[in-house]
Amino acid sequence: MSREKVRVGIIGAGFIGRIHARMFSQVAEAQVVGITDFSRGLAQTVAVEFGVPRVFATAEELIDSDEIDAVIIGVPNAFHHPLALHAFDRGKHVLLEKPMALSGAEARDIYEAGRKAERTLMIAHHMRWEPLSRQAHAASLSGDLGNVYFAKASVLRKKGIPGWGSWFTRKKESGGGPLIDVGVHFLDLCLWLMGSPRPSRVFGATYAKFGPKKRGIGTWGTPQWDGLFDVEDLATAMIRFENGATLNLEASWAVNITSEHTFDVHVAGDEGGISLSDQKLVLTGQKFDRSFGIEIPAPVGGAPDEARLALSRHFIECVRERKKPISDGVSGLINSTVLDAIYRSAETGGVVDLEWDFLDGR
Repeated sequence: MSREKVRVGIIGAGFIGRIHARMFSQVAEAQVVGITDFSRGLAQTVAVEFGVPRVFATAEELIDSDEIDAVIIGVPNAFHHPLALHAFDRGKHVLLEKPMALSGAEARDIYEAGRKAERTLMIAHHMRWEPLSRQAHAASLSGDLGNVYFAKASVLRKKGIPGWGSWFTRKKESGGGPLIDVGVHFLDLCLWLMGSPRPSRVFGATYAKFGPKKRGIGTWGTPQWDGLFDVEDLATAMIRFENGATLNLEASWAVNITSEHTFDVHVAGDEGGISLSDQKLVLTGQKFDRSFGIEIPAPVGGAPDEARLALSRHFIECVRERKKPISDGVSGLINSTVLDAIYRSAETGGVVDLEWDFLDGR
């Protein structure tokens, strides 16, 4: 495998699937040999655009093909679990779009299946590959923050409910609203910047104030006005870790705020801190009894989709060299389990305790 191209099959030819087709077509060590989608016409269009030689009739047919070494799963959330299990059963490597699964139990199934098959499992958390995120992580790894004890992540849209009535807003197919859609990215990013501590207790609350009234509609996705909205449009949570640190997380598709969209991550240690937005990174601290801040702006003129391309190259590298992915199955499992716990806490009004004994030594 290390000397050959990895033969890739893409499941899903929508917005995300098309991005994967474009990215993997630029990776020298990969060859996109097949694609499939619920809409065969859409799959054929993407295949023609990126020179993919074969359009498979179904995802199962693609996975079963001996022409495929690795599958990219970029379809609605409800299909992640069955398709990933099928792929591992057929000995394929898997790049799985976020969220890993609809629930913590499904995520654990996928994780265990990947371990049993001894195949690469990587979760497509592209924010870890953004230039500012990587610089923030380097600062965290350097020890300049000292003991990290607090973090806060906020991703709030003022008016951004996607595809009202479609699978995005149907809990059975999506698993939830903004928390599982965009909040998962910021949960993952914070855990990575904090040094991947193990969550121990979760308390959360969810609200649906705009969606049920068909208000707060965004421009993403295609509305189905005769469809269903049974998810949240705002979620907030506090997560406590085994080492005593805490993380406050909030995510919305629609909420009354002044900005159209906010993206802020703060990580605080006893020696320094990180403040990250889509525009800049600020490293803060105190030296000689004085506070300081070093501002690092977002790169100007960088290559389009630089993060996505780096992610794609890393996945192929992990497959070829049997390396552990930066966003591996454990990270996806922890993310999905925490999201699951937030939703359960929101339903019961109580705290949810988490146990990770099964991960000890892994």
